[in-house]
Formats: sequence, structure tokens, C-alpha cells
Amino acid sequence: MNNNRLNAYRIMWLLVFFDLPTETRIDRKVASKFRKEIQKDGFTMFQFSIYLRHCASVENAEVHKKRVKKLLPNKGHIGIMMITDKQFGMMEIFQGKQESSKKDVPQQLEFF
Repeated sequence: MNNNRLNAYRIMWLLVFFDLPTETRIDRKVASKFRKEIQKDGFTMFQFSIYLRHCASVENAEVHKKRVKKLLPNKGHIGIMMITDKQFGMMEIFQGKQESSKKDVPQQLEFF
């Protein structure tokens, strides 16, 4: 197996899906704080309530998953999913009926 193929299965994407209440001022503040905190941890918005983060390995993804779990608000629905870079690369993205190009993959440095 070549190194690129190994990396496609070793490199991970961590996705956070959430539906948080926004009826009250306090709810909106909590939802906003959650979004800001996961962004501080390197997550970027994919869609309004879907954020994702590129991780160098399963172990690195687990670290960030634990951080998200510490930020979970008391109310709302949150999902966390880990997928390989290979799986992420097979995603088809559309804007209406037009296929959209994927965003550039962030470059990560690994030190051994």
C-alpha cells in the first residue's frame, strides 16, 4: 500500500451536528457560545449547524471529540461523527442542482 492510501484512512474528519434551542435570549447566547468555542478548537462551518475539523489521526480526533463533549449545552441535540479522509473525499456537494467544488483541505504538519 502506498503512503497516500494509508493517509486517506489514517487522517480523520470530525463532524459536529447540532440543533440548539434559540427561543429565548439565554438560549441564543448558549448556542452562540457553543459555536464560538468549537471554532476556537479549530472547527469550521460546513453548513449552519454542521461544523467540521480536519485531524491528523484517530487519536487526535478523539482529543477534539472530548473537548466538544465538555462544551455540550444542557439543552439541544448534538451529534459527533468521525470519518476517514477517504470517506470525506467521496462526498458529493451541490448548490441547488449544480455540483459545487470542495473546499481546500487544510494542511497539517506532523512532527515525529
